[in-house]
Amino acid sequence: MSKLLIVDDHALVRVGIVTSLGAVDNANLQLLEASTLHDAMELYRSEPDIALVLLDLNMPDCKGLQGLKQFLEAFPQARVAVISGTQDEFVIGQVRALGAVGYVTKGQAPRQMCDTVLGLLATAQGGVTAPFPRFPSSSRYDRVAELGPRHLEILELVLSGCSNQEISTATGLSLGTIKNYVSTILLALDVKSRSHLISLFR
Repeated sequence: MSKLLIVDDHALVRVGIVTSLGAVDNANLQLLEASTLHDAMELYRSEPDIALVLLDLNMPDCKGLQGLKQFLEAFPQARVAVISGTQDEFVIGQVRALGAVGYVTKGQAPRQMCDTVLGLLATAQGGVTAPFPRFPSSSRYDRVAELGPRHLEILELVLSGCSNQEISTATGLSLGTIKNYVSTILLALDVKSRSHLISLFR
């Protein structure tokens, strides 16, 4: 029996997914639920044979990508897919770079979402990563995702307004290394300056 852990602070979302999956799947799927990141981590710790974790990005005890980072740092062997209402290409790129195995958008029709989740479950059990959704003009963000977590960490600091020296202090990397990272990010996004880079995500 495969175990799927659904992590979302909205009970209606969890119930909707559980109900929809129950209508299309058989008794071979065991559905588990958690409403906070803390509860999800405790549940996974007690049941490490969970095949797939479906994790909402915005939880009461952890906002944004930090929840995904924390979960995968605690359980690097976990197969985690993100469920979110956003179709922001930068966010999707970050999710992929951090090690998630897939991405589910909440705007899908129930049956389509079920098919997506069951497909992710099948690929997770096979030890592979499912294709991530692509939306128009995604190529720029796909290139960022391919750079890896360290580049994304530095990009987040740049977008928050930090100078190279401040990023160097925050990360413990030399100033020269930070300059190289920033140059690589600018090249990947095909922009000429930090100001242009920041304007892309405002």
